[in-house]
Amino acid sequence: MRQEQSGNGEDEMEIQFADRMKDYEAGIFQVLNEKKDEAERRGRKIYNLSVGTPDFPPATHIMQAVTEAAGKPENYKYALADLPELTAAVQSRYEKRYGVSLAADEIMSVYGSQEGIAHICMTLCNAGDVVLVPNPGYPIFGIGPSLAGAEVVTYDLTAENHYLPDLGGMDEGLLARAKCMIVSYPLNPVCKAAPDAFYERLIPWAAEHNIVVIHDNAYSDIIYDGRVGRSILRIDGAKQVAVEFYSLSKSYNYTGARMSFLVGNRDIVANFKRLRSQIDYGTYLPVQYGAVAALTGPDDTVLAQCKEYEHRRDALCGGLRKIGWPVEDSEGTMFAWAKIPDGYEDDVAFVMELLEKTGVLCTPGSSFGSLGAGHVRFALTMPVERIREAVAAIAESGMIRVRPQNA
Repeated sequence: MRQEQSGNGEDEMEIQFADRMKDYEAGIFQVLNEKKDEAERRGRKIYNLSVGTPDFPPATHIMQAVTEAAGKPENYKYALADLPELTAAVQSRYEKRYGVSLAADEIMSVYGSQEGIAHICMTLCNAGDVVLVPNPGYPIFGIGPSLAGAEVVTYDLTAENHYLPDLGGMDEGLLARAKCMIVSYPLNPVCKAAPDAFYERLIPWAAEHNIVVIHDNAYSDIIYDGRVGRSILRIDGAKQVAVEFYSLSKSYNYTGARMSFLVGNRDIVANFKRLRSQIDYGTYLPVQYGAVAALTGPDDTVLAQCKEYEHRRDALCGGLRKIGWPVEDSEGTMFAWAKIPDGYEDDVAFVMELLEKTGVLCTPGSSFGSLGAGHVRFALTMPVERIREAVAAIAESGMIRVRPQNA
């Protein structure tokens, strides 16, 4: 550790940071936010379709439960464990919504699925163990295993295979070294759902290769065109090889409360509880009471919200097709995924030009992996009328250079 002299004549220590920090550049959303702020300062009207933060409020009964619990002084102590009624609420929700029975020791809360995925491989992996993650895929899928010292190996998701992993085409030598595999459908960012047949093949395949499946089930309540979002645990044998993260963030707009669950294989759940007992003291009790209200309350707001997202999907994807940008309909998630229009090659440059010329802000696909290059992701986080305005701004910009198609 070296010392250098500062401008005031005092010695300054030069801090040597961990090598892993070289892998973590400034997040794309931070960069985009800075560009957005700069455009707004110049007076540009912004249509921010980049970050997937729900613009819907939580249901009234959820907020009331949090408020009531927050008024009780005894709820400000360390939680240390999940409330029994919270565990029971998860059991009830999984039985009612997914047809899956869960024992109490197959359930634990986590401080948001992002935190859970960031840490779970610390309980599963030794340094050098292989973790299979999707490309394109959400960044934390790779960051979490890397924090555990695992070797992150991506599996390709292509349009030709409906963005499903080619299980039969994976190298057997690689599979022999693989400890776990992260899977998520409907998948952010590519917005594709998976048929039951995929899961029915995945579970015995994982058992055969002794690979733990970590399923991120964040968007099963935001799925379109009559599709049904399911739990991987409904597949026979799933609890022997799989765990699932179930989030309240998107279904119930409980994002800032950071309440999710890991459910499934009891041994994995038990070991993750041991790890988390070393780094936190449980979830704030009013947040737990709000989660109980969400999980045991009526589904009408969840279903109505999904329908509104579908209307937004139609306004965006259908609207862009009408002006000549052939964007496929999202099958699920609160996003839409699109190839950049003809005449453009670099998705980051396209995003910056789109912001400059139209005020529409989306996310470059390359931020989700190498196979995301040449694509962009839109978040369906504005009302239909605002989305229509955004589409009109793109049409008026002259950036779309192909003949309009029917929606």
